Amino acid sequence: MRRMILTSSLLLALSATAMASQVYKWVDAQGVTHFGAQPPQGQQSTTINTATPPPMPVEQKAAPTFQSIADPEQAAIDEKVKREIAAKEVERKKHCESVRTNLAQLENNPRVRVEEAGEVRRLTEEERQQRIAEAKKSITSNCK
Repeated sequence: MRRMILTSSLLLALSATAMASQVYKWVDAQGVTHFGAQPPQGQQSTTINTATPPPMPVEQKAAPTFQSIADPEQAAIDEKVKREIAAKEVERKKHCESVRTNLAQLENNPRVRVEEAGEVRRLTEEERQQRIAEAKKSITSNCK
């Protein structure tokens, strides 16, 4: 069974490159760019490599605006806000990871124990289902 799955997944992975055909690009007399599987007769065309994706554009840092140069107080406030947002984002990600871990524990373990007022007790099935619903709701509302 494993051999059949491995063979089929290998064939599937290789079939994408085997089915890729040559694509041609040319510009007509009106200046309109065309793409096609067949090169045009009597016009110069270039081939496009469809096997590899185009490179990702390199992000360039924006030049400082006039306002940020003229008002250092505003720049300091903007930097503080950016730091606060970044800190909140880190905290949100930690929370999401914790909630996802708790949800997995609740879903995979029917015998969940909790400590309340110094005593350990098992959750009833209704309590467990309620906590699962609350965790799912928290994930959908707070986590991306």
